[in-house]
Amino acid sequence: MTEQSTTAPSSSPAASPRPTTTGATTGGARIWPVLLASYVGQFLVVLDVSVVNVALPSMREALTLSPSGLQWVVNAYALTFAGFLLLGGRLSDLFGRKPILLAGLGLFAAASLVGGLAQGGGLLIAARAAQGVGAAILAPVTLSLLTGNLPEGAARTRAIAAWTAVGAAGGATGGLVGGTLTDYASWRWVLLINVPIGLLVGAVALLWLREPGGERPGRSGGLDLPGAVLVTGGVAALAYGITETESSGWTAPGALGWAVGGLLALAAFVAVEARSPHPLMPLRLFRVRSVAVGNLVTLTSMVGGFALWYFLTLYMQNVLGYSAVRTGLSFLPHTAALVAASQLSPALMARVGSRALTVAGGLLTAGGFLWQSAVLDADGTFLSSILGPGLVMSAGLALLMTPLTDAATTGADAADAGGIAGLINTSRQIGSVLGLAILGAVAAESGDVVDGYADAFLAAGLITGAAMVLVPFLPRGRAADR
Repeated sequence: MTEQSTTAPSSSPAASPRPTTTGATTGGARIWPVLLASYVGQFLVVLDVSVVNVALPSMREALTLSPSGLQWVVNAYALTFAGFLLLGGRLSDLFGRKPILLAGLGLFAAASLVGGLAQGGGLLIAARAAQGVGAAILAPVTLSLLTGNLPEGAARTRAIAAWTAVGAAGGATGGLVGGTLTDYASWRWVLLINVPIGLLVGAVALLWLREPGGERPGRSGGLDLPGAVLVTGGVAALAYGITETESSGWTAPGALGWAVGGLLALAAFVAVEARSPHPLMPLRLFRVRSVAVGNLVTLTSMVGGFALWYFLTLYMQNVLGYSAVRTGLSFLPHTAALVAASQLSPALMARVGSRALTVAGGLLTAGGFLWQSAVLDADGTFLSSILGPGLVMSAGLALLMTPLTDAATTGADAADAGGIAGLINTSRQIGSVLGLAILGAVAAESGDVVDGYADAFLAAGLITGAAMVLVPFLPRGRAADR
């Protein structure tokens, strides 16, 4: 997954340009520090979305957490992660990718250390919130490192395919990593494991990572603080309101108030950005059709894509009685299919085009969701109810998200790479939060647990299939798309 192209630059879609000393490339520096920092950083960020789930019972027992406190261990990370993503992307554009990468890694590792050593629930929740901020700073840099160091073409597409696979693998292996550490060490190591990994990646970045094309931190332009406050508060309030609907319903005053307040703050953010001399998210980016349409399809697709890991985990543990470790092991075929399909994506894109591959991947994913909905059963087995549809869903997601991410980061100026990376990560995160609320509400409508999970997969299939209607609005780019 960290392959480096060595062929000469070419205009052919199948060519594999090598980084040179000009433009948005590595300035002659080694490419491996870029790939290592990008992939490991993305893995950590996505892993920590799910890795604590199986450790929650142990956390509750050790720290005497209430049910609401336990929920905040998860939500504190998700809300700050979603809220600070755009700010994190803009910071890398202003101050350079290397210093912001180091800052994000440092905050993430420090918060993990505090959380792992916490002796009370309040400190643990605060540490998780700080982790989310660190992840929001780190996540956009992991993508903009690739788009800023590799020119548009086959080499960058392969790198983005690997980035997509690594991120999905982080989500898929969260249960296995968390279960293994909790069962054989302690729940504290679910957080503490981030510290040595973060220090190692930080050391590599400090010693060997270079800004693309010899860029230096401290670019011109200011930080749009009003915009940062509005978008962070708006996204966090909207995400919180959505998560509250799972327990209190869509019409509950509390949940509805937070969601409406978040939408109003986001509307104010758009108004501020239209007038700001140094906007956090330049609205002109949405005039780039690939950015606008790519993010909309990403957000909608992630609403359905959330079902794969979340509801299958619940089904295996709550219905089939699997342990945390066995559940994690059961996801290994899914991860293998996702990685394999991600590695095939660049060649398929060169042959059929990114738009056609996005539609094919989306329809394959939707078909896998519908298949999963049909075979869920209280007496199911791994072979009869999990393996087949899981392989289809996983492969489809990889074939969908790789060309979609490539399309959504193509066509804008290199100086906006961090902002675009922040935007697409925000689309992914908000889509996941919406997926939790919408599909959770669908599942709760059924009086039977298994039927509820089946209904959630059915809804996921319909949403993912519907999202493909938007794909033809992506611009024609490569020869295969023409």
